Amino acid sequence: MSAETITLGCRLNFAESEALKAGAPSGTVIVNSCAVTNEAVRQTRQAIRRARRERPEARIVATGCAVQLDPGAFQAMPEVDEVLTRDFSRPAVAAGFRQRVRSFVAVQTGCDHRCTFCTIWQARGPSVTLPYSAVADAVGRELDAGAAEIVLTGVDITAVDGGLGRLCERLLADLPDLRRLRLSSLDSVEVDDALLALFAGEPRLLPHVHLSLQHGDDLILKRMKRRHSREQAIRLVERLKGARPALTVGADLIAGFPTESEAAAQNTIGLLSECDIVAAHVFPFSPRPNTPAARMPQLPPELIKARAARLRQAAAERRSIWLDSLVGTSQSVLIENSEQGHTDNFAPVFVAGSDRGQTGSARITGRTADHLVGTFAQ
Repeated sequence: MSAETITLGCRLNFAESEALKAGAPSGTVIVNSCAVTNEAVRQTRQAIRRARRERPEARIVATGCAVQLDPGAFQAMPEVDEVLTRDFSRPAVAAGFRQRVRSFVAVQTGCDHRCTFCTIWQARGPSVTLPYSAVADAVGRELDAGAAEIVLTGVDITAVDGGLGRLCERLLADLPDLRRLRLSSLDSVEVDDALLALFAGEPRLLPHVHLSLQHGDDLILKRMKRRHSREQAIRLVERLKGARPALTVGADLIAGFPTESEAAAQNTIGLLSECDIVAAHVFPFSPRPNTPAARMPQLPPELIKARAARLRQAAAERRSIWLDSLVGTSQSVLIENSEQGHTDNFAPVFVAGSDRGQTGSARITGRTADHLVGTFAQ
């Protein structure tokens, strides 16, 4: 039995899992954990227990952010054979999904900011930018292995030394075979002019951004210790869409943060339309140990749950309208697997009879609840 990975959490974790898997002996199951919420930690423990039930002879190794924060708790689990903590101050470039059409390449790890709800900086330490030569080599290897699209990932990729725009410029100039470049989550306050210029003039940088906005109310943003205001988020989206009108926006949003009033919650709902968000990741607030937010006055759990559900519903309605608007249009598409893929602006699409890795212009003829349906020109 070859080594296997079970990965929770972000795209960076998926990229790092591939590197961990490559160096693991046969018969190992690596569970790469997430600590972004209490639910993520619970799911990590659940995944470990399930792995032991399903692979009783395997050697189970627990690693990742949740393990970094509380290694003793995972060492105490009878299902775990080894706890692997890592030195994130000396990271290696990690590339994930090497056998898939889309590949994630890590360019950075760690974080220098101290959002009051977050423990990731505690798990991964300060921001570290990976060497450009190593990143370019990793991207080149992924392209040689058949990847049609590269996604740059990290904890805070807009914090890379020299700026994210400059990094993208260099990769696109040095690697002419890099035809499709995507970006993982961006801190809105760090989006630089070079990146905006690339969106305006470089079609290989695909027109979708996912912004770490977190909330739509200025007082809550201050209590989160975020570095942007509601107005700054709106202005950034205006600049992005001015540079690339076809660009679409996703966002991380937290519902039920401590002291959140009904008016503040409504401000986040309003941000969906103000920033034209069509792909919202909504997180009910979860008090993480050793964070300032955990010491703030908490909202009742049932209210947090209700506000998260309401925000998700509002986001789903906006997304449905967006998908409807694409029916009858032609969209550039990459097929990733099983006749499914994404448009350049990251709408999921099903094209019957298409092949893995196929690209082209698809006529969008309809949609299901979750996907567009299209056909390639014959």
